[in-house]
Amino acid sequence: MATESSEGEDEGKITGGNPVLAVDDDLREMGKKAVWSVSSCKPGNGVSSLRDDNLDTYWQSDGAQPHLVNVQFQKKVKLQMVALYVDFKLDESYTPSKISIRAGDGFHNLKEIKTVELLKPSGWIPISLSGNDPRETFVNTFMLQIAVLSNHLNGRDTHVRQIKVYGPRPNPFPHQPFQFTSTEFITYSCVR
Repeated sequence: MATESSEGEDEGKITGGNPVLAVDDDLREMGKKAVWSVSSCKPGNGVSSLRDDNLDTYWQSDGAQPHLVNVQFQKKVKLQMVALYVDFKLDESYTPSKISIRAGDGFHNLKEIKTVELLKPSGWIPISLSGNDPRETFVNTFMLQIAVLSNHLNGRDTHVRQIKVYGPRPNPFPHQPFQFTSTEFITYSCVR
């Protein structure tokens, strides 16, 4: 799992950020399997700017808070981490300061699973979706909603440069206790 923040975290408060997103090999990006939507956007700064892997583009909301990013999956998926790229140095009052992450089957039953306060972040902010119980390492959901509740300096609209959603990489052989990687090991891994 990626480390939270390079400069510190205190009771849901995250400072700093990482210029490079470091993700463990046992996680995979799940965003390509989802339908993305936002509550509002300025022309030319919509969902495509969130998902284009370009840190120079950004989603800019247009309207009253909270600003929402909805990530809907066709089937139930396991999600373990959300990573946001935000930059206080470039965006100042447009930078989110309080974010709520919600999960559920659809818009009708979303439940808040995490609230995070960002203190002048600059870079990738990985947010673990695991619960307080060590056995809860992921969230099993159809829909994830990222809500920007407030911005720095009481800003109205928000800028988020990138969002990535990660889930555990499935074992290709479910009843196999080991995860063999070479073809030869997989061939001889069970008695026929």
